[in-house]
Amino acid sequence: MRLVITEKNDAAQKIADLLGAGKPKADKVYTTPVYRFTVDGEEWVTIGLRGHILEPDFAPSLIYRQRGGWQAVDAEGSRIPASIPASLPRPPFKKKKPFTADGVELKTWKMEALPYLVYAPIEKLPKEKDIIRSLKNLAKKADSVIIATDFDREGELIGSDALSCVQEVNPSIPVSRARYSAFTKEEITHAFGNLVDLDTNLAAAGGSRQDIDLIWGAVLTRYLTLVKFAGYGNVRSSGRVQTPTLALIVARERERMAFVPEDYWVIKGAFDAEATAGPTAGDGPLSFEATHTTARFKSQAEAQAVMEAVSGAVSATVTDVEKKKRTVPAPVPFNTTSLMAAASAEGISPARTMRIAESLYMSGYISYPRVDNTVYPSSMDLAETVRAISGNPAYAPYCRELLAKGELHATRGKKETTDHPPIYPVRAATPDDLSAGDYKLYNLIARRFLATLSDAAVVEGTKVTLDVAGQPFVAKGDVLVKPGFRAIYPYGLKKDETLPVLEAGQLVAFNGADCAHKQTEPPARYSQGKLIQEMEKLGLGTKSTRHAIIERLYQVKYIQNDPIEPSQLGIAVVDALDKFAPHITHSQMTSDLEAQMDAIAAGSATKEKVVDTSRNLLARELAVLMPHSEEVKDALADAVAADAYVGPCPKCGKDLQIRVSQKTRGMFIGCAGWPDCDVTFPLPQGKIEAVEEKCPVCGMPQVKVTAFRSKPRIVCIDPNCSTNAEPDVVVGKCPTCAARGVDANLIAQRNPRSLKRFIRCENYDTCETSYPLPQYGKLSATDEVCEHCGAPLVVVTTNRGPWKLCPNFNCPGKEKDDADKGAKRSGSKSASKGASRGKAKSTKRTTKAKG
Repeated sequence: MRLVITEKNDAAQKIADLLGAGKPKADKVYTTPVYRFTVDGEEWVTIGLRGHILEPDFAPSLIYRQRGGWQAVDAEGSRIPASIPASLPRPPFKKKKPFTADGVELKTWKMEALPYLVYAPIEKLPKEKDIIRSLKNLAKKADSVIIATDFDREGELIGSDALSCVQEVNPSIPVSRARYSAFTKEEITHAFGNLVDLDTNLAAAGGSRQDIDLIWGAVLTRYLTLVKFAGYGNVRSSGRVQTPTLALIVARERERMAFVPEDYWVIKGAFDAEATAGPTAGDGPLSFEATHTTARFKSQAEAQAVMEAVSGAVSATVTDVEKKKRTVPAPVPFNTTSLMAAASAEGISPARTMRIAESLYMSGYISYPRVDNTVYPSSMDLAETVRAISGNPAYAPYCRELLAKGELHATRGKKETTDHPPIYPVRAATPDDLSAGDYKLYNLIARRFLATLSDAAVVEGTKVTLDVAGQPFVAKGDVLVKPGFRAIYPYGLKKDETLPVLEAGQLVAFNGADCAHKQTEPPARYSQGKLIQEMEKLGLGTKSTRHAIIERLYQVKYIQNDPIEPSQLGIAVVDALDKFAPHITHSQMTSDLEAQMDAIAAGSATKEKVVDTSRNLLARELAVLMPHSEEVKDALADAVAADAYVGPCPKCGKDLQIRVSQKTRGMFIGCAGWPDCDVTFPLPQGKIEAVEEKCPVCGMPQVKVTAFRSKPRIVCIDPNCSTNAEPDVVVGKCPTCAARGVDANLIAQRNPRSLKRFIRCENYDTCETSYPLPQYGKLSATDEVCEHCGAPLVVVTTNRGPWKLCPNFNCPGKEKDDADKGAKRSGSKSASKGASRGKAKSTKRTTKAKG
């Protein structure tokens, strides 16, 4: 039996579908899905992992022996050799955490343990125990194993870890590797017909990154936690790549803060070629605008002198007409970074781009999305790919034009690798096949691919110089005269700016000029796409991790908005670390480590040496940081307070701050004067941001609340304010009381302390009937009751429309609907993704109200 190991269950199923002689048999080994099929009469089984099935972690403790020196003790009590520098104190210690008589407890988060944590041995622990058990069960019966995880560092590491589990029960099993870039019949068949060896160097490079990121992330995060700057969001995070990335954002914000705007004046004139003189409306078909050739007047007096000179003029003379054609080359193929940048310009965040791209890849619509390459391999059949996507009617005419040219030639980028081709579509998709968001990204990728096979675009630029009372004005226009690739790839295309046909010496009407006072702008903040590109330029992170690093910075509230703005806390973290340990915030050390990891992949360096180098670098930075913990604590505490500030406390005048409950992890507003002042206010669910405007009714502070999939709204923090008032609504009769012969109303209301909405019987003390309600949306009663449980049906109206629902979570009808959903899903696995989605929607218990 041949065992095929893939990275995910979807991949295991697809490979079985594409390779098997017939329909594969879905099975389970313990609780893990597997797929059984035959190839040339031989039994094959595919099993999908769940990404990493092993995860690195520190040994929980260190001990010291006179004879054996330092050793780590793992969770099961086994000894692991440890290399602790002689400069660190050795036992015997006083028994005070984190120290024991003969060692150090690393599990306890204590500042004194951090220097030892830097050098603590790392062990691989089971992360997915059920999958590992199933994998070992299959491995015992297998004659050979094929690693078919994604072909990159992370995929090679995942495959290597899986192999280590296999070899625990079958040490001598033959191993091979299948490398593929798309889930197509041809690609998968070729990959399994041309098996190669597992790349141990590539796996070691992935393992070194995993270990280094664990060491840096754990030590720096614990350090920032231990200086005790908890509070709003309980943010306490740092890392080898995360911190220099944040420093880039902060540095740009510092430039903006230091920027001193300069005044300048711009003079713009209105002209009309339809008349030669005299005042006209200036908005006819031949009207146009031109600016003074002095683009920016730095002196208002100079600008005013020009305005006086042209005052009273009614005509202008065309002194020169210059036309030039310029060629705009077709774009190069997408790699991961350029895809994220292009998608970001279209409103898709890098993190969402990668989630969608992964889904499109697994569904067989695009090639592997995590690549550096920008050159299509010579073996790639470009014409066949064009034919494959011509099934989309929007591309079909253009595809026919390309194929009619004969041999296709693609543009080439600067990066050429041999692992995967650039990102391209592998089969046709239409808006009916995919969700709107998925199709938006697919459309970008497909059009980019076609653009790379296209001719350059030709733009004709026209420059017209005019004379008004001795003052020169210039007008410029651009027209796309040969669309080339622009016919299929309109992204970033500026609208044609046409000028009327003019000749030198011609008189045109001058309809006056305006003088606008402006100021120079500070450097623009990074968009997510631009930041991804800057990270690549500086060697920060990898194609697979950069989007996740930015997303993490948002999660820990170091940054906000897009374009990206650092929070006060984010600025304080960078300032504090930069002051005492600048190497942590600068990109050079991180990019040097990235280069060393590349050397591991190339076989010119070892994992052990590179990880040891990173430990020594971190130890030096930590040695400088630890003596300054109090200064770091004060700086960060001030920043947390600034970010969390909402307004003054109505009772004591101190700061009201957004806080996080240590018990519930929920957010609320509390007074900085606690425990002397006990003022608190509840907060609704959603993203919370403070705003400067006070409540127009009661004068209390307000916050902006952005609930899931809802538009932001401004609310007063005082739940008793009339702006928050929500009248009780009688929605029907209580079915529990009715069964006992009692007439009682069910009333929808909001708890002013928790802000939660619910329906409750007016006899709740005796019948205990209560139903939860959605927290947002206008509530309306109906005269209908649920046919399954007798609860009143209500209508909730949100910005997405009115929805009729049964509020009873335990309604028997909900269980019936769930069963129907499962039956429909299992009966339509062969249907398209879009059709499946439509069926799922139709079975929802909550239905859109009509009318």
